Amino acid sequence: MAKTEVKRLFQAAQEDPSLRDRLNEAPNPEAFVEMAQALGYDFSVEDWQDMTRFAVEELESHVSEIPGI
Repeated sequence: MAKTEVKRLFQAAQEDPSLRDRLNEAPNPEAFVEMAQALGYDFSVEDWQDMTRFAVEELESHVSEIPGI
C-alpha cells in the first residue's frame, strides 16, 4: 500500500510543478514525508527511501548497460 502512495505522489508531482517545487523545499526526508502526509499521502520515511533507492539502482543498472559507460 505504501509503495502505491509513493508512486501516486510521484505522479502528482510530475503533473503539478507547484507541488513538485513545494516538496523540493523539504530540508530532509522526515520533513518531506510530513509534507506528503499533510497532503493525504500515507507512507513512512523508510517507504520513501526504499522506493527512491530502488529507482536509483534501476537507473544505474540501465546506465551501466550502455556501451562505453
